[in-house]
Amino acid sequence: MANLTLLFLTLTLCVASTVQRQLVLEDINGKQNLEKDLNIVHYQPEQVHLAFGESTASEIVVTWSTRELPPSAESIVEYGLTDLKQRAYGKAIRFVDGGPKQMSQYIHRVTLSELKPNSSYVYHCGSEYGWSAKYQFRTIPSADSNWSPSLAIYGDMGNENAQSLARLQRETQLGMYDAIIHVGDFAYDMNTKDARVGDEFMRQIETVAAYLPYMVVPGNHEEKFNFSNYRARFSMPGGTENLFYSFDLGPVHFIGISTEVYYFLNYGLKTLVFQYEWLKRDLETANQPENRAKRPWIIIYGHRPMYCSNENDNDCTHSETLTRVGWPFVHMFGLEPLLYEYGVDVAIWAHEHSYERLWPIYDYKVRNGSLGSPYENPRAPVHIITGSAGCKEGREPFKGKIPEWSAFHSQDYGYTRLKAHNATHLYFEQVSDDQGGAIIDNFWLIKAQHGAYSEL
Repeated sequence: MANLTLLFLTLTLCVASTVQRQLVLEDINGKQNLEKDLNIVHYQPEQVHLAFGESTASEIVVTWSTRELPPSAESIVEYGLTDLKQRAYGKAIRFVDGGPKQMSQYIHRVTLSELKPNSSYVYHCGSEYGWSAKYQFRTIPSADSNWSPSLAIYGDMGNENAQSLARLQRETQLGMYDAIIHVGDFAYDMNTKDARVGDEFMRQIETVAAYLPYMVVPGNHEEKFNFSNYRARFSMPGGTENLFYSFDLGPVHFIGISTEVYYFLNYGLKTLVFQYEWLKRDLETANQPENRAKRPWIIIYGHRPMYCSNENDNDCTHSETLTRVGWPFVHMFGLEPLLYEYGVDVAIWAHEHSYERLWPIYDYKVRNGSLGSPYENPRAPVHIITGSAGCKEGREPFKGKIPEWSAFHSQDYGYTRLKAHNATHLYFEQVSDDQGGAIIDNFWLIKAQHGAYSEL
């Protein structure tokens, strides 16, 4: 009798477990079919952000995402100086993430052309099936160089622990900046959890990037699936899938490059060679007398530094940094000789989760302007590392003995501000989020003459 009772209880438990599993499966299937049953659609724009177009003075590119393509297949921006009476049309591409679930979305791009200088525009984006909130942006004062742009610059900001984001959101909406430059490493990582982390990060920065141009370059954390999330989500000028490009702003010629082409050779060598040849042509053009007279400052930015004094095994802690000297042994495609030959004034990097300012340097030799005024008429580029905007990987330590070429360093979370005052004066300062927005470092770069350092 006891055996029969035990057998009955066992069978009962098995049946109950099977029924429970079936109910769970039905519940899952029911949820999966619910949207189909109720005809739920996802046409609402999200992840809105701006970038400079091919003409910095008169074009803005608006980019956003929808989960599904509206039946009209339209990508529209309605905009104007005081109302939404003007319309511009673009197109959408279907992006499929490389993760297991192959999550897809439609990324829309619309270029606003023939914009008036020094003007505030309102806009929203979407289609007749759903519109974004209404945003605004201000065009740059002039296509000429006689004005003083202000920018915030940083790298290595993630979805988690984005320490600088709240302050940047507030300062952007106060109108403090003309553009943002994010020097690689986004979200940590854009492809994580089938690209949902990338989606959430793009929503986070919308309250910055929907109000002013958000200019970017790739970092190592964008590498997955051959940088597919990075290539698809942004809209930089130049037609190189956001890898390298240049633009002019006031008295400055800005150049964005991918340092990652030196490290992920599994994707081929072609992009590295193509970028190097393009960069040399761009620098040659910027150094033509009429161009250098109009825009004397040249600032280059990319993710991985040539120099750093951090306590780790990153490439910048080695003397033969790939971006600096090029391929090992043969030293082909090194960038530092180009910076020196064409008189690049400032090189801005990230990757290290810290801030560091170097003395003017070339080939590990300090080349200050003078003992009393090192940044006045320096004889080599000035390097800045600003990778401390905040991410889940935390801070980067420094060596116990700091090299003589390092002028200032800090582990504080924060970001860099730049104001290009005129043809002879640039001003940089470092904001500390740890210290409530205090300025922990600042310096003036002053140059009476610009050009190849060998001729100065």
